[in-house]
Amino acid sequence: MENRYAIVLAAGQGTRMKSKIYKVLHPVMGRPMVQHVMDQLQPLNLTRVMTIVGYGAEHVKEQLDDLSEFILQEEQLGTAHAVEQAAPFIENEQGVTLVVCGDTPLLTAETLNALFDHHVQSEAKATVLTTTITDPSGYGRVIRDSDGNVAKIVEHKDATEDQLLVNEINTGTYCFDNELLFDSLKKVSNDNAQGEYYLPDVIEILKQADEKIAAHKTKDPDETIGVNDRVALSKAEKIMKNRINMKHMKNGVSIVDPDYTYIEPQVVIDPDVVIEPGCVIKGETSIRTGTVIGAHSEVNNCLIGENTIIKQSVATDSEIGNHVNIGPFAHIRPQTAIGDEVKIGNFVEVKKAQIDDKSKVSHLSYIGDAEIGKDVNVGCGTITVNYDGKNKYLTKIEDNAFIGCNANLIAPVTIGEGALVAAGSTINKDVPADALSIARSKQVNKEAYVKRLNKFK
Repeated sequence: MENRYAIVLAAGQGTRMKSKIYKVLHPVMGRPMVQHVMDQLQPLNLTRVMTIVGYGAEHVKEQLDDLSEFILQEEQLGTAHAVEQAAPFIENEQGVTLVVCGDTPLLTAETLNALFDHHVQSEAKATVLTTTITDPSGYGRVIRDSDGNVAKIVEHKDATEDQLLVNEINTGTYCFDNELLFDSLKKVSNDNAQGEYYLPDVIEILKQADEKIAAHKTKDPDETIGVNDRVALSKAEKIMKNRINMKHMKNGVSIVDPDYTYIEPQVVIDPDVVIEPGCVIKGETSIRTGTVIGAHSEVNNCLIGENTIIKQSVATDSEIGNHVNIGPFAHIRPQTAIGDEVKIGNFVEVKKAQIDDKSKVSHLSYIGDAEIGKDVNVGCGTITVNYDGKNKYLTKIEDNAFIGCNANLIAPVTIGEGALVAAGSTINKDVPADALSIARSKQVNKEAYVKRLNKFK
């Protein structure tokens, strides 16, 4: 197979975004636009991937890390000038070079691979990715000859009345014969209103040299959207959201209201999972079959087992087992591991805790920095007092223990297996196995005290 190269254009500042965030780093469904582009390049068996960086170069490098080589465009003098920065590295290499913009997050690997294939099969020296849209205003028109080959690309402002009727547009993504690309870039002029070097001029240069120019038309115009402002960013977000939700539904996931469900692209969901309206599911989350994510829940970077129910709750960076019942209004914070058949009830907060199988924390409790064994009952209002103002300490509750309501467990402390902590106790010493621990002040009733008090009012 011949060499395949990719050049990703990611040097622009994106002034129309009106943001301190560099354009290609603006997220679409939780991932920077340029990351989406790079994700789609990975399956293409490319010889080299080079990203042209400028504004925010260090941030782009940090995001993409070892997925690409990086070439600095010190002055942003146009797309042709950007591509030319790769000349010292590959201009004498044979093969095909894909040029793609870092602000096109909706492009798919399937479309890019089809563009490569069409370029090779048509024996063209340049192939333009095109699409057809209802309103092509502002876009360069692709004018074909009688054989269907590309005769020219005409910018909207330069088009004749007949050419303006053409609704096939240039998307700004190309495949080139690598050596001819860099030879042609030397001939591109900046004699235009912006004083910049434009990559589409290479098409005209090759055409004048009687080289074959082809076009590959994608059937989905949404793929080719370039994001230049917040309006386009919002549109791209909506399209990708719908694409992701459609994929999951076709794979057997029930999404009750796709318009009001947000699932990021890395999320893995098994068939027969139910996602109710208003849910936000993010990061590297994995959800096993039979689970129900209740309305208005937020899940981020969690592993969730089979047949679990999460009702109107938030879970982050945690592992949740099978047949677990969480919520409503629970907060599962990072580094929590919940076993099978556990109940985490309403208004319970769990942080950096392990809760083993069949244990219950039913309501109004805080469990932080804790290890809770099997079949433990944690009563309403229980607090693991884990912080002394400087350090965090561990609370251990062993198997089959029973913690009464409104108990304060002042860490570091261990409640032994089968022990019982009386309601209202403040525990600051270890409780032996099978012991009853009562730590509360003696009740005192002062007869007729209220009547005597009222005499002085």
